[in-house]
Amino acid sequence: MTKKELAISFLKMVASRDIRRAYELYIAPEFIHHNQFFKGDRQSLLLAMEEAARVNPHKVLTVKQAFEDGDTVITHSHVKQNPEDPGAAVVHIFRFKNDRVVELWDLGQPLMKDSPNANGMF
Repeated sequence: MTKKELAISFLKMVASRDIRRAYELYIAPEFIHHNQFFKGDRQSLLLAMEEAARVNPHKVLTVKQAFEDGDTVITHSHVKQNPEDPGAAVVHIFRFKNDRVVELWDLGQPLMKDSPNANGMF
């Protein structure tokens, strides 16, 4: 698999609540992340993802674009916490080492129902 395929597979597994398996397959032991709401270690984000899955068991993630350059993959996704949620545009930036994610950034912007921009987020 390409790094882009690995990143997309990881995101889809997490969204479908197969978080521990996704970590086993794709996340390096020395993994760090930059989500400002949680401690920056592997275990803290894993637990936060599991809690989010419990609270939002019907999360929907659709990758709209993905880019790979060397050890970096960037995805642009539509993430909905449930089917009725308008969702958010989310960008994930993955840094790989030996086909495992060693570093992750995530940024999101909620979708506005009445946005003046006819182009939309995607």
